[in-house]
Order: sequence, then C-alpha cells, then structure tokens
Amino acid sequence: MGQDFQTLKRIVAATVEAMGYELVGVEFHPRSVSALLRVYIDGENGITLDDCQRVSHQVSGVLDVEDPITGSYTLEISSPGLDRPLFEAKHFERFAGAEVRIQLRELLDGRRKLVGCLLGMRGSDVVIVGHDGQEWQVPLEQIEKARLVPQL
Repeated sequence: MGQDFQTLKRIVAATVEAMGYELVGVEFHPRSVSALLRVYIDGENGITLDDCQRVSHQVSGVLDVEDPITGSYTLEISSPGLDRPLFEAKHFERFAGAEVRIQLRELLDGRRKLVGCLLGMRGSDVVIVGHDGQEWQVPLEQIEKARLVPQL
C-alpha cells in the first residue's frame, strides 16, 4: 500500500490534529476478508474512551468521503498505552533513556528482536544498548515494530 498508505496517513493526521490530538501512528493490516486500520492518538491529559469515540466518528466520516481504502476495513482508535509504539525518529528521541523492544525486518548480527535501553537517534539510525552492554545502530527503515517496555 506504499504511496496509498502515505495518502491515508496524511488524511488521518489532518483529521486527528484538527481535533486537537497528537497522532502517534497509523497501522494498516490488509487481510483477506476485512483490513484493519489502527490509529494511535494521544493528548495532553491522556486519552479516554470518549476521546477515542469522537476521533473514530470523525475519522470514519472523512474516510467515507475520501475513500482511500479499497474494500472493507475495521477502524480502531486507541491510546498508545504503557507499551507505547514508536513510529518516527522524533519518538525515538523523545523516549531516549527508556527500555524498548524492537523487531527488525531483517537479521542484524543474527537477531531480529532487540531489547535494551534506547539512546535516541544517531543520524537516521536508532541506537540502543542491550542488557549485555552491546550497542546496536539500526536504520529506522529496518524497524518493523518498536514499543516501550512498561515500567511497573
């Protein structure tokens, strides 16, 4: 969904931000029967169920008009939660010092999953230090998923 995903993301971002929320990220999962569009939002005081419902109603209406998704889909609006997903370079900078779990698109030193302390960005690479002291520099585009590890 390459270029179409960028269009979809722009439509969602414009709608969410116009409502006064921060767009944390957008995930699109095509499926054989019905695709899943998951939108993560945040706000100054966190996110309530009412916030999710308001955003869902508004985004749904805009997507019905713009029609960027072919076929049926389920729209899910969510707060980022304790295991907040990280999508963009600014997220990796913002949460430097936190523990993260990263899943890579390809193997790096024989591994696809990394867990460690996020140091931030170095150029266009995400830098983390594992519990064993090993440092990894991962190009942002090689990251499939990244989430904070909740500290309870």
